[in-house]
Amino acid sequence: MTKKLTLSDTDKKLAGVCGGIAEYFEVDSTVIRIVWAVSLLCGVGLLAYLICWILMPKKNSMVQY
Repeated sequence: MTKKLTLSDTDKKLAGVCGGIAEYFEVDSTVIRIVWAVSLLCGVGLLAYLICWILMPKKNSMVQY
Protein backbone atom coordinates (compact mmCIF):
# COMPACT_ATOMS: atom_id res chain seq x y z
CA MET A 1 0.00 0.00 0.00
CA THR A 2 1.36 3.40 -0.91
CA LYS A 3 1.53 6.17 1.64
CA LYS A 4 -0.52 9.31 1.05
CA LEU A 5 0.17 12.72 2.54
CA THR A 6 -3.11 13.76 4.16
CA LEU A 7 -4.32 15.91 7.02
CA SER A 8 -4.46 13.97 10.26
CA ASP A 9 -7.86 13.25 11.79
CA THR A 10 -6.51 12.20 15.17
CA ASP A 11 -3.26 14.10 15.77
CA LYS A 12 -4.15 17.72 15.20
CA LYS A 13 -3.95 20.99 17.07
CA LEU A 14 -5.18 23.39 14.39
CA ALA A 15 -5.73 21.78 11.02
CA GLY A 16 -3.85 18.47 11.17
CA VAL A 17 -0.97 19.51 8.91
CA CYS A 18 1.82 18.65 11.35
CA GLY A 19 0.13 15.42 12.39
CA GLY A 20 -0.32 14.39 8.77
CA ILE A 21 3.30 15.10 7.91
CA ALA A 22 4.41 13.20 11.02
CA GLU A 23 2.28 10.19 10.04
CA TYR A 24 3.68 10.26 6.51
CA PHE A 25 7.32 10.32 7.64
CA GLU A 26 6.63 8.08 10.68
CA VAL A 27 8.09 10.51 13.20
CA ASP A 28 6.72 12.12 16.35
CA SER A 29 4.44 15.05 15.58
CA THR A 30 6.20 17.12 18.26
CA VAL A 31 9.33 17.16 16.08
CA ILE A 32 7.34 18.45 13.12
CA ARG A 33 5.67 21.10 15.28
CA ILE A 34 9.06 22.31 16.53
CA VAL A 35 10.30 22.58 12.94
CA TRP A 36 7.17 24.62 12.05
CA ALA A 37 7.72 26.89 15.05
CA VAL A 38 11.32 27.55 14.01
CA SER A 39 10.23 28.23 10.44
CA LEU A 40 7.65 30.71 11.78
CA LEU A 41 10.51 32.65 13.34
CA CYS A 42 12.30 32.67 9.98
CA GLY A 43 9.24 34.15 8.30
CA VAL A 44 8.20 31.32 5.97
CA GLY A 45 6.33 29.04 8.35
CA LEU A 46 2.92 30.68 8.27
CA LEU A 47 2.73 30.80 4.49
CA ALA A 48 3.96 27.22 4.16
CA TYR A 49 1.43 26.04 6.78
CA LEU A 50 -1.44 27.77 4.99
CA ILE A 51 -0.41 26.30 1.64
CA CYS A 52 -0.22 22.81 3.14
CA TRP A 53 -3.58 23.29 4.84
CA ILE A 54 -5.17 24.21 1.50
CA LEU A 55 -3.45 21.58 -0.65
CA MET A 56 -3.40 18.53 1.62
CA PRO A 57 -6.58 16.45 1.31
CA LYS A 58 -8.48 15.14 4.30
CA LYS A 59 -7.90 11.48 5.02
CA ASN A 60 -11.53 10.38 4.71
CA SER A 61 -12.17 12.40 1.55
CA MET A 62 -9.67 10.37 -0.48
CA VAL A 63 -10.98 7.61 -2.72
CA GLN A 64 -9.27 4.28 -2.02
CA TYR A 65 -8.86 1.88 -4.96
